[in-house]
Parts: sequence; C-alpha cells; structure tokens
Amino acid sequence: MKFNFGFFWESLIDLAPFALVNLQLGALAFVLAVICGTLLTIVRSFKIAPVNAVIGVFISFIRGTPLIIQIFLCFYALPSAGIDMGPMTAGIVAIALNSAVFISEIQRGSLRALDVGQLEAATALGLTPALIWAKIILPQLFRRIVPMLLNEATIVVKGTALLSIITVVELLRAAQQMGAAEFRPFEPLVGAALYFLVINLVLANLTERVERKIAAERR
Repeated sequence: MKFNFGFFWESLIDLAPFALVNLQLGALAFVLAVICGTLLTIVRSFKIAPVNAVIGVFISFIRGTPLIIQIFLCFYALPSAGIDMGPMTAGIVAIALNSAVFISEIQRGSLRALDVGQLEAATALGLTPALIWAKIILPQLFRRIVPMLLNEATIVVKGTALLSIITVVELLRAAQQMGAAEFRPFEPLVGAALYFLVINLVLANLTERVERKIAAERR
C-alpha cells in the first residue's frame, strides 16, 4: 500500500486540535507533578521514619512498574476504593504521581549541593522551617533544576499518549480512529508522531537555552 500524501496532509490538519489536548494534559500533569514532588521532598527531609518508610514503598512501586499499569490502576482500581474519576482526570493523576517521584529524586540530589551555612544562619536567626523552605531552599533549588524539570516535561508530554488506552481522545487515539475509518492507519500515525516530535523538539530547544543562560550567569 502506497503512502497517501493527500490523506496524510488531511490527517495532519485534523489532528492539530488533538495535539493541543496532549499539551493541555501534559501541562496539568506536570504542574501537579511539580507540586506533589516538592511536597514529597519536603516531607522526606523531616526524616520521620514511619512516614519515610511508606513513601519509600510508594516510590519503589512507581519506579518499578510501567506507567501504563499505573494508569490502569488509577482508572479501573481506584473506583472500587470509592475514588471514581473520569478517564482524563485518572490519566492526569497517574502521570502526575509517576512524574512526582522522579521530580522528588531530582530535588533530593540537588539539595546536597546547597550551602549548609545558609540554613544554619537562617535557623540561628529564628526562621521557621516553612520560611526557610519558602525563602531560601526552594528558590535556589528550582533555579538549579530548571533544565532537568524541562527534560521531565518532555517525558510527561510523551506519556499522555498512553491515555488513549483509557478512552481519552487525544492525539494517538484520534489518529487511530482516523486510520480505522479509512482503513489507512499509517498516515495518521505518522502525523501524530510528527506532532509529538515537534512538541518535544521545542521543549528540548528551550532546555538548551535555559542551560546556556544558567551556565553564563554562573561564570
């Protein structure tokens, strides 16, 4: 079967709105992931043994299982526990929780590079832990990890394609539906791949620009 360029361009145009759906899903999941990952980092820093033990089990589960299984669990298993979410909400939550773990690990690694003297001085001045985190630790921490967060954002955006398995009509599912309707699956899938490629190339370029800017400021 020859590649039909006419159908390809038609699919490319029709898929444009669904690319925006993936961007919206990715943005929501990423913002939620940053918030949850930061909270995880803060809670773990207090070194409360029972709490850290529970968090450790959660982190091991997230890191040790595929994202697709986590999406299935959020969509199919949580309703049986009384937490009933629609497919889009369940997908965002699953991706956000997955990414939050990796963001927390990024933050923990970068925390070691912070100047301990600043924290000791802040404590000596009587600042509360909340103020120390809000005014001293987090601003410096996020400045250090911006490039890594942007890399994580690309992973999150790509992960939104998996939501097609729980009936979310995003880029991949729309491409599959278009292909099935015309019995030509290849052209729409190529179109979907191009959209994902462009989105992630833009994010990669932004990451490089930020890295260069940070490196120039440190000189």
